[in-house]
Amino acid sequence: MSNKNVRKAGFTSSGIKKGSVASSMMSKEAKASGGGVHSGGPTATLQGMGAKGSANSSGFTKSGISSGSKAAQMMSKEAKSHGGGTPKGSTTATVQSV
Repeated sequence: MSNKNVRKAGFTSSGIKKGSVASSMMSKEAKASGGGVHSGGPTATLQGMGAKGSANSSGFTKSGISSGSKAAQMMSKEAKSHGGGTPKGSTTATVQSV
């Protein structure tokens, strides 16, 4: 994943860009959770990467998740909490798809 792709989706250092993919994602996530975006969820994770410009070093790559990376740690933790797999629509799956 590149910082360019994260910014292009609307996750920027000055916040989520109005009318962007990020804005739509944030709206859907907030509605699904009853009005808020949870820390550690897909929108918050991507916004953190966009604000810091840390997508390049996170371990989410076009060929998959890099072994030993922050992304690998996130995927492992998420898989353990879901009985061994990373579910479709999860934070790891969503961030990797971007």
